[in-house]
Amino acid sequence: MLRLPPLIGLRAFEAAARHLSFKLAADELGVTPTAVSHQIRLLEQYCSQRLFRRQPRPLALTGAGEQLFPIVREGFNQFSEALEALRAVKANPGLRITTTTAFAARWLLPKLPQWRQTHPDISLDIISTYDVLDLNSDEADVAIRYTRNPPSDGVSTELLRDTFYVVGSPSLVGKRVGMLEPAELAHFPLIETGWPPKDTEAPTWQRWEREAKATHKEVPRLADTVSLRFEEEVHAIEAAIAGQGVAICSDILVASELGNEKLLRLSKVTLGGYGFYVVHRRSHPKETSIIAFSEWAQSMV
Repeated sequence: MLRLPPLIGLRAFEAAARHLSFKLAADELGVTPTAVSHQIRLLEQYCSQRLFRRQPRPLALTGAGEQLFPIVREGFNQFSEALEALRAVKANPGLRITTTTAFAARWLLPKLPQWRQTHPDISLDIISTYDVLDLNSDEADVAIRYTRNPPSDGVSTELLRDTFYVVGSPSLVGKRVGMLEPAELAHFPLIETGWPPKDTEAPTWQRWEREAKATHKEVPRLADTVSLRFEEEVHAIEAAIAGQGVAICSDILVASELGNEKLLRLSKVTLGGYGFYVVHRRSHPKETSIIAFSEWAQSMV
């Protein structure tokens, strides 16, 4: 158990050391100069040495006082900042959510009306970016990370895991086209998303060719015939919906279009995807709001 002097004595010392005046310290604390002097004497007894030189005037710190003052001042500043942060959290429990642009647009955005209905007192600030924001530096309160393995930069809960399908619009491939052979896909313009070159398991046409060869005898070099390539996944999806080509898309991100047949699945060959993880740092001051968001997101799956 920590052994500390009374807080009132530390407050009196900090104020007197800052002003170098018992009277000004007393005015700030709303007590008499005598009361300030008394508390400081008790603190000096606790420290077993003088903290102020009282004579000759003006008031000055001793060597021990100069050693103690910055530590006490910093301690009070930290108390003040921590308490202010707690007050701010109580006043505004809003959350900053970071996630990929595609997930924000295709999954999160359509569900936000349900969030506002169930949690009208918690506002959301959505930061859509493919950059990995630092949760420990408070760049965001919650992240929905898109990765193969659980993130290590905080407490994480797997929300979803996707699979990639070859899809196309009925306006391009016909309403009743059914499952196509790899060679038949070569008759259509192909769309691809730009994935990091180092990710050899990214859902590209090159990887799709490798998977297709396990079940099909003839697989053309489709990766060489890609006619549209987008850096943003959401743009590749929109192009496929518009009938501009056949694309390999996350079943999570095109679930609505697969359901209403604005996009059709065109091949039995699928590619394993990634996990969507809700992540936050431990002992976050907004933990109550974060748990509410995490539980709500899981209920939307």
